Amino acid sequence: MTTMLSDDPALPNLREALNPTAAARIFQENGNLHPILRCPLVSATLVRHKPGRRAVIEYAFENHQRNETSLLIGKIRRQRSGRGAFDLLQNFQRNGFDEGSLDNIFVPAPIAHIKPLRLNLQRKVTGTEATQLLAGAHGVDVARRIAEAAYKIHRADIAPRHRHDMIDELRFLHTRLDQVAQQQLAWCLRLDRLKRSASRIGMALTPSRTCGIHRDFYADQIIVDGERLWLLDFDLYCAGDPGLDIGNFVGHITEQSLRLYGGPAALLEVENTLIEHYAELAGDEARPAIRVYTLLTLMRHIYLSTQHEERQPYTEALLTLCERRAAAELKNRVMG
Repeated sequence: MTTMLSDDPALPNLREALNPTAAARIFQENGNLHPILRCPLVSATLVRHKPGRRAVIEYAFENHQRNETSLLIGKIRRQRSGRGAFDLLQNFQRNGFDEGSLDNIFVPAPIAHIKPLRLNLQRKVTGTEATQLLAGAHGVDVARRIAEAAYKIHRADIAPRHRHDMIDELRFLHTRLDQVAQQQLAWCLRLDRLKRSASRIGMALTPSRTCGIHRDFYADQIIVDGERLWLLDFDLYCAGDPGLDIGNFVGHITEQSLRLYGGPAALLEVENTLIEHYAELAGDEARPAIRVYTLLTLMRHIYLSTQHEERQPYTEALLTLCERRAAAELKNRVMG
């Protein structure tokens, strides 16, 4: 089985990667084959596609001797060979994130880098996205485990290839808010004031330290399987302030609360548990950065909400929330 799609010029290998016959031939020719890749490839299913940017494919292999199906996830990204991302996952595996880890915090096993397709293959893991659990009866327990997972990433001492600092964060945020202003002319002054507030708040922050960070750390990137946590998608892994990861995660929770649960404080206990437990592990010096990056994440969600039809009714409420929090942060700094 294959998945039909129109051509994506930015991902020229995608059509071939989605053809089981062609993909199987290339896998067989790749050399150093993992045992799974020696099994018949029975399907290639496109599970996520951002045209011009990236694609995720699910491959199913039939092992007739064991009478079982093995599922692999393949990732293709624009203008990337994928080799660096594959090597990074291998480094994590070698540094305590493999399935033998006693703390039950893992990354999915990398299987192969398929150079002709610029494709990375990794095991598909089972479980439930943390997004679906945080609002449930065990949300606080999940939040504690997520704090431990973040801390494990931050002390892993795996060398990043790139760096992301506050100037990078603010540059990206300003670009996104400018895009919103072009769509919503009535909000131009409000968004301009918010940009200036973000710059004042962000540039006043003294980073607690720099280490390897996930940089796209939020609940969709974590699969929970009982006591086991699987950490996904290290494509943005870089050197930065560890408070960014926790702030980004908390900001996503706040946005989700506003949009789905009636108000930004609906999951406040979950947010506080995540922050407090991380501070217990990493030290109180992490708190200012967490607070600032939470606010900057919420500001970024103003733009993200305009990109999804179901979120657009909440864009102005999100803008208002950011204005109030920015004003409170600036007031506290003046009084402090």
